[in-house]
Amino acid sequence: MPTQPPGPPTVVWLHPEAPPKPAEGAPCNGCGLCCLVEPCPLGVLVSRRRRGACAALRWSNADQRYWCGMVADPAAVTGMTHPWAVRAMSALARRWIASGIGCDARLDAQVLPPGQ
Repeated sequence: MPTQPPGPPTVVWLHPEAPPKPAEGAPCNGCGLCCLVEPCPLGVLVSRRRRGACAALRWSNADQRYWCGMVADPAAVTGMTHPWAVRAMSALARRWIASGIGCDARLDAQVLPPGQ
């Protein structure tokens, strides 16, 4: 569960068409904020890092939202293409990230004024 670190604010750049962050506990809408701040435990394994944006995060122009690549297209993230492995990884990813449970990101998003 991402939380704001003490000290200076963390700045991440969202896609301009990304939906606004939902309220904590509300269904995920694909705003991407949590995954851009830090990877979840699954993202740590995939990204091989504990800070910064998750390498599995994917923007969808068609859906106008971010998706977890391990849910939407694990083959593109991992390189594994066996159909049974792709289905298993996607199902496991949905479980690990608690897909559909609700937003658990205790983060505040602020829009910068134009020109900054």
